[in-house]
Amino acid sequence: MERTILITGVGKRIGYALAKYYLAQGHHVIGTYRTHYDSIEQLGKLGASLHSCDLTDPAAIEALIAHINQHHDRLDTIIHNASDWLPDNSGLSPSETMARMMQIHVAAPYQINFALGPLLVAAAKTNEDSIGASNIIHITDYVAEKGSKKHIAYAASKAALHNMTLSFASLLAPHVKVNSIAPAMILFNEHDDDAYKVKALAKAILPREAGNNEIISLIDYLQGSHYVTGRSYAVDGGRQLK
Repeated sequence: MERTILITGVGKRIGYALAKYYLAQGHHVIGTYRTHYDSIEQLGKLGASLHSCDLTDPAAIEALIAHINQHHDRLDTIIHNASDWLPDNSGLSPSETMARMMQIHVAAPYQINFALGPLLVAAAKTNEDSIGASNIIHITDYVAEKGSKKHIAYAASKAALHNMTLSFASLLAPHVKVNSIAPAMILFNEHDDDAYKVKALAKAILPREAGNNEIISLIDYLQGSHYVTGRSYAVDGGRQLK
């Protein structure tokens, strides 16, 4: 079945990989981005509907929501992938740091879920088995459970995003399933040196780079399931056992 999938933050890494994958599967992808990378041009050529949207700006989010409601008669899945890994020593004040993290990781998904929830419910009801047919997936983080000495505001906002998973799962049941994915190190950056890679891999009992397919496969499972909601799935190589 062809789905319409909204993915925030499709410019790079997991968001970009997800968008390419679902376009290749024949699904309709609506993607948001903040920075215009070359990858945005590539996704456009593949048929994605792309929107420049600064998630720190509630008015920009409202404009995105209005456009989706006006131009799309169905929506099957929302994947909240957009993120900002802002350290506590970035130069912003503590209040500014926390406000930015909470806006991007909590307020923006909250605003989008409430506004587009009716589209998800309506799409689910068009299926023969409407229970759990539509999905919201929040990409949180391993540190939401563990905490972080250098990214306290970031970790707190991701923990809040998981808590919001529980609330929306209750609110939108039975037609919409709402789950979290909490990854640790999935992909190295191009500038990561060998010493950093060794240190990062040593944190897990499965010492390897996970790769985008780990997240893609899990999202495929969650979309296909009709009996899983309000849960968080750790993709962390067993870090909790170290």
